[in-house]
Amino acid sequence: MSKYVLAIDQGTTSSRAILFTKDFAIEAVAQEEFPQIYPRSGWVEHDPEDLWRTTLSTCREVLEQAKAEATDIVAIGITNQRETTVIWDKATGKPLHNAIVWQDRRTADLCAALKADGVENTFTEKTGLLLDPYFSGTKIKWLLDNVEGAREAARSGKLAFGTIDTFLLWRLTGGKVHATDATNASRTLIYDIRQGAFDSTLLDILDIPKELLPKVLDSATAFGSTDPQLFGTSIPIAGIAGDQQAATVGQACFEPGMLKSTYGTGCFAVMNTGETPVHSQNRLLTTIAYQLNSKPTYALEGSIFVAGAAVQWLRDGLGIIENAADTGSMATAADLHQDVYLVPAFVGLGAPHWDAEARGALFGLTRATGPKELARAALEAVCYQTSELLSAMKNDWPSDGDVVLRVDGGMVASDWTMQFLADILDVPVDRPSILETTALGAAYLAGMQVGFYPSPEEFSKNWLLEKRFNPEMTEPDRTRKLSGWHDAVRRTLTSQ
Repeated sequence: MSKYVLAIDQGTTSSRAILFTKDFAIEAVAQEEFPQIYPRSGWVEHDPEDLWRTTLSTCREVLEQAKAEATDIVAIGITNQRETTVIWDKATGKPLHNAIVWQDRRTADLCAALKADGVENTFTEKTGLLLDPYFSGTKIKWLLDNVEGAREAARSGKLAFGTIDTFLLWRLTGGKVHATDATNASRTLIYDIRQGAFDSTLLDILDIPKELLPKVLDSATAFGSTDPQLFGTSIPIAGIAGDQQAATVGQACFEPGMLKSTYGTGCFAVMNTGETPVHSQNRLLTTIAYQLNSKPTYALEGSIFVAGAAVQWLRDGLGIIENAADTGSMATAADLHQDVYLVPAFVGLGAPHWDAEARGALFGLTRATGPKELARAALEAVCYQTSELLSAMKNDWPSDGDVVLRVDGGMVASDWTMQFLADILDVPVDRPSILETTALGAAYLAGMQVGFYPSPEEFSKNWLLEKRFNPEMTEPDRTRKLSGWHDAVRRTLTSQ
């Protein structure tokens, strides 16, 4: 009798595999980092073979850890870094180029030109997105324009495009399935989220052949089965969702108005808005939270490009910390009389500013500023950026109810950061007992599809609080700190 669901969590800096039991407990975890490729300033790439290699090796490792066989796995769920773009040859499975990562800004000039042509509203009305290099559409165009012979091969049906879920699905099924789910499709800049289809007008604007595109399915469905040579026998693949949507499911945010924020490489706040897509007046994104039984549930999303990546910069760029966990104690010991602000626009600023050309800056430095103050500034920056997203969401989705933020991701293990987040937002912050909510969401979708896990209503009852952080900061302190942040951002923006 099958005992586990296998969740593949293919992220920006590492690939992970996690085995979940029938009662949602974690049986085993395997993780492997892979290199980041920076061809020039603002460009970020991955070798797709690294993504595949680390995905396959972590899946095999997690089975070995649990002393499990492939026959013990009832289903596989996949969650992935979104918007990251791969095009490969259907005959050989070989990628034409490195994957262009969601953080990549190489198409900023193209986006600016399209805006100048007056077509941004066309994209926004259909996709819920803004014209920004973040999304897949302009990345696809860049690859077709810059890889010799690519567009002609695409038109003749020889090539396949995919976000990372699609690429992994293709590889896992031995090249038999070219598909994605609605959440990932909704991030491509070429998918009409109301009509539930890739849009011919947008494809024409970007000169993208429809022959390149995957089939779009529900987030929980029978996607296919693994090639038996990979794990010894075939395993059903039954759930797929982009990482932030998977975290929304894993946090059991199934009711309109429920809000979660994930703190990984970037930070992404998602609010469930139910059956109706809400058009943001504050430059948030309208997206699909999940799609079940051909019925989409929509959400508002705010995207912050740099969250945990700022802590990585402290470690790898400046060399002032050895481990990410050091930042909490350093922030606690920092000089409270120094207001140092880090605006981490290393690859531009996301919501609500969407300034692709902005770059990082430090404000408030004195001769007394040292590593502790910089560590605190890096952690605070994540919280300040979240406050901007929450303010925008409140304006777009007015509610009389009390807001509670459910959090997940690597950074939420820091009590200092979560307390400052509650203080600066002036709302309670709830940290769940299971922090692996992204993988849990993917596992749940797959397990629900094959009858291993219960309905969403029953799943919600299994959500358990580990700790609530209540606001403690005085209103004058909060106002002063936010005022300093807004001033720092204003000085950083190029699109004023």
